[in-house]
Amino acid sequence: MMLFLGLALVVMRGYLSPGVVGLILNYSFQIFPVLEMVVFIWSMLETQMVAPERIVEYMALPSEPMRVVPGAVSQLWPSSGDIVFENVSFRYKATDPLVLKNVSVHIKGGEKVGLVGRTGAGKSSLTMALFHMHGVAGGCIRIDGVDITSVGVHTLRSRLAIIPQSPVLFQGTLRMYLDPNDEFTDDQLWASLHKVQLAHRFNGGKKLEWAVDECGANFSVGERQILCLARALLRQARVVVLDEATAATDAATDRHLQQLIRTEFEHSTVLIIAHRLASVRHCDRIMVFEKGHVVQCDAPDALLAKDHGAFHDLSNADSSVEL
Repeated sequence: MMLFLGLALVVMRGYLSPGVVGLILNYSFQIFPVLEMVVFIWSMLETQMVAPERIVEYMALPSEPMRVVPGAVSQLWPSSGDIVFENVSFRYKATDPLVLKNVSVHIKGGEKVGLVGRTGAGKSSLTMALFHMHGVAGGCIRIDGVDITSVGVHTLRSRLAIIPQSPVLFQGTLRMYLDPNDEFTDDQLWASLHKVQLAHRFNGGKKLEWAVDECGANFSVGERQILCLARALLRQARVVVLDEATAATDAATDRHLQQLIRTEFEHSTVLIIAHRLASVRHCDRIMVFEKGHVVQCDAPDALLAKDHGAFHDLSNADSSVEL
């Protein structure tokens, strides 16, 4: 800006006296820092306005359904883990496009089903709909014949178990994380830790009072996933979702945990979301997602026997699958 001012003064030198030129330069040196401060404050204001905008957005969010609906289901629900998705469409916001489109599938109680597909195909969105994190845009989901919208969200989520891809651990102790409601004995807690081969990690003096840092910062991602599995083993839920549950573990641990899941959740309905197709090789069926649709759903051997299709394309790109 000073360059442009200097050029303007040169052009107008025949019309301005030296005194006026000096006065202009003097005032310009005083006003430019003020202008810089105005620009700085404006940019800071735009940055800080994100916070109140986010607060307004949260205030406008609709409330979740009732957390507990008395008498909606029995204490033993779900008893078999039979799940029906009937023409389910799902989106995260009312203005967003559908991420699930008319998904219809019946998962029998005790069945082990793998969910595969490329990133963004809709695998994790199906579990979000199952846990009623957002209401479905169309269709319905029933567990043991009960529409999940008629069940309080607290009741629903407390009866299901999930081992997420990126678990969040709250600050506290190992005991609080594994058994927040103080329902199990120490022997049961240790038995669960032994099953997932993590008991040796806590054999020191603090044992079950081992401190858990905020967000589980003192554990690796793999250890956090294994702790989630240990908690799921304690609860023996009839419906279990594994979202890349062993993706952050080494091959030997992965094999052990896969065998553990097949053994300990033998009578539970298990949904396994995986990118490594070897992780779902032993499932009863595999659902293949593509752009929000279930394009294939069959036994692994039947899908592998086909020389074309979405699963064939995925298996060709994954060296962990033996064709």
